Amino acid sequence: MRHTRSPVKFWFISNFLSPSFKRFIPHLAREYGFDYQLVTYRWPSWLRAQKEKQRVIWGYKILFLDVLFPLEVDRVIFVDSDQIVRTDLKALADLDLGGAPYAYAPMCNDRNETKGFRFWDTGYWKESLQGRPYHISALYVVDLRVFRTVAAGDQLRQHYQALSADPGSLANLDQDLPNNMQGILPIFTLDQSWLWCETWCSDEGLKAAKTIDLCNNPLTHEPKLKRARRLIPEWDVYDQEVAALAARIKDNDKGDLSSKITVQAGEKIEDEVPENNKRTEHDGGDDELESSVLDEEGKGSTDHDEVGTRDEL
Repeated sequence: MRHTRSPVKFWFISNFLSPSFKRFIPHLAREYGFDYQLVTYRWPSWLRAQKEKQRVIWGYKILFLDVLFPLEVDRVIFVDSDQIVRTDLKALADLDLGGAPYAYAPMCNDRNETKGFRFWDTGYWKESLQGRPYHISALYVVDLRVFRTVAAGDQLRQHYQALSADPGSLANLDQDLPNNMQGILPIFTLDQSWLWCETWCSDEGLKAAKTIDLCNNPLTHEPKLKRARRLIPEWDVYDQEVAALAARIKDNDKGDLSSKITVQAGEKIEDEVPENNKRTEHDGGDDELESSVLDEEGKGSTDHDEVGTRDEL
């Protein structure tokens, strides 16, 4: 919101939002001046299901793009929740995708320390890609008109159904599926500057980065919140700002159960429950990003934030 003057609308997949986060969204919308809408779609009974919550979330990111959004929505832009935006995303809304149904940022290949972890450079992926780049699913834009015209949703679901018969396939479902289908459904490759993450990208690239993503690092396993504070000066500023908003809401609505959320910067927004109803929650570990707008029940919730566009972002 800090980097655009265009109207912004967020689309949230309600399946994965906690009650406390759903209650907080209207306050955020009023404070920052954006529109929003909750959408949902029931996983079809005929489509092979996923059992792990994270993989279900990944499935929703790619398998149902043609049916999640109203027909009048022309484009949506997906942005990961652990991502900092430093530019106006209207450039993606206006970008000519050359007839492709979607555009993704490519994986970086210029950090030598993690060269041995670049699975896309060897074996099956090297042969499958045939010189094409492997793309990351942390940032992408979908031209829904083209997507529906070429029946991309049907093709993705059919390909998913075939590949998912092998439990060892589609390890990164939301990335592997569109990358594997590039020969059928082309991906428009965004400029590398659109997404930088320390794990795969050189330090030099950070200066020109339009967005910064907190990719997991297989070498250091550094917690994401710690990395965010180390790499991104504005992270704490945003975090404290949202925490202050939550505190104001709580102070102004005493006695209103809908406002009872924790507000400390750097922590999760959670429902307050009576002491005798509290339960111990599973620790998400190093992979869990905790901030003022993430919580355990909906820790994938803002991983489904999508910015929809017609004449707006």
